[in-house]
Amino acid sequence: MLAPTVPRINETAPQKPKRLQRRVLLADPSQEYFVHVPRSCGDHAPLVVAIHGQSRNADEQARLLAANSEAHGAILVAPIFSVEQYPDYQRLGRVGRGKRADLALNLIVAEVAAITGAAAERFYLFGFSGGAQFAHRYAMANPHRVAGAVIASAGWYTFPDATRRFPYGLRMNRRHPGVRFDAEEFLHVPVTVMVGKSDDSQVGLRHSDRLDREQGTTRVERGRRWVAAMQAAAAAHNLESKIAYEEVENCGHSLRRSILRGGLGDKVFRALLGAPPLSTH
Repeated sequence: MLAPTVPRINETAPQKPKRLQRRVLLADPSQEYFVHVPRSCGDHAPLVVAIHGQSRNADEQARLLAANSEAHGAILVAPIFSVEQYPDYQRLGRVGRGKRADLALNLIVAEVAAITGAAAERFYLFGFSGGAQFAHRYAMANPHRVAGAVIASAGWYTFPDATRRFPYGLRMNRRHPGVRFDAEEFLHVPVTVMVGKSDDSQVGLRHSDRLDREQGTTRVERGRRWVAAMQAAAAAHNLESKIAYEEVENCGHSLRRSILRGGLGDKVFRALLGAPPLSTH
């Protein structure tokens, strides 16, 4: 059974949160996020950021992953990228299409580090569906910030192709000022792609003749092709591949069902942080 609604908190000064709370970013009161601080949390605890999909269900995502946060002693953060402010968050945020979601995340991570003592110079990143689109693009553009990432059921991907314009490839355009890609850097980030074996839904899946031809027509096919492209890019740079791929049993295109029936939350935290420490209780 899920916990009662989490109260929205507006503070004038940072206070270390207790358990799961909804907070307002002090640097931008229009920006909200959820944070869960586990009982076993100490200074320099790892920080896991979970990015919601197009349904903007950050609250549900935070609740479903709170038990994993508790088991691993990791602080969990779930930003809320509202459709009004961040209609383009999956692509980080284009000029003329709302705020930059990547810059907002940086502010949230900095605030959480200040109020919890979390180790946030490099944090862990998880995204599901539209959140997976944001997560892999953020990791590719900010590899120095990401200690590891799990990309779950993304609809489509940015390929390590310098000839294709972002967000399809790495060639930059004027709608993403300041965003740069360095394959020598982002290929060092450990990334696990997870897709439900039964995730054959076409709902919300972007299609075009070129996209379908290059990336495939299902999330499973697109995940496999992106992983293969990233592995080939690592080989071309004489680097060891840090990309893993897993198809998850009992998982379709529902975050809730994937966590409750397919154990996705446990798989995500194990991929990012390893096995949880043994309980002393």
